[in-house]
Amino acid sequence: PAGAAAAPLPEEDCMKLNPSFVGIALSSLLAIDLWASKRLGVCAGEGSAWGSARPLMKVIEVSGHGIPWLLGTFYGLCQSDSSAAREGLLNLLFALLLDLVMVAAVKGLVKRPRPTHNKMDMFVTISVDKYSFPSGHATRAALVCRFVLRHLVLAVPLRVLVVLWALVVSISRVMLGRHNMTDVLFGLLLGYALYGVVERCWLSPATAPALFALW
Repeated sequence: PAGAAAAPLPEEDCMKLNPSFVGIALSSLLAIDLWASKRLGVCAGEGSAWGSARPLMKVIEVSGHGIPWLLGTFYGLCQSDSSAAREGLLNLLFALLLDLVMVAAVKGLVKRPRPTHNKMDMFVTISVDKYSFPSGHATRAALVCRFVLRHLVLAVPLRVLVVLWALVVSISRVMLGRHNMTDVLFGLLLGYALYGVVERCWLSPATAPALFALW
């Protein structure tokens, strides 16, 4: 009859995603991630395979930390006497602050523990930074790399060095046992995406005159 409800489709005709399969796949990927990250944590301790390289890895770690970048950018902004330089530095400061907020928000939401082989001697680790996902260093490295390549006129060798710095900072997070591989990969993707936000919200004397009046 016309008013009768339509008969349900046979189960084999219904495209259903098996939740048990998804759960098994995610668990397997997580296990691989943890296993590979531990194997690659060759500088996690002085007794690790590459323990002698640990001091160098920690210098690289500091080069990607947020505090030196924030303080250096703010100092440059205060000392700059060029309007173009002030505009670039102000937007870099905005990018770094946006990075801190977004990484903190994701860390607080996911709350993934640091790797079990991690040595907690990190440079200024507070609040949600005790969590692992995503890697703030990787996010910052990708963001700063895109910013520098876009807004500074550099020779090809220097551009290659900037990219290598971002990659080395990111890899060092796994080597030091600070993060898992997925923390770093997601951090790089997030930093790459955040630069797009900075470009869309670019601060200039026309769009933010009050900020530029301070300098």
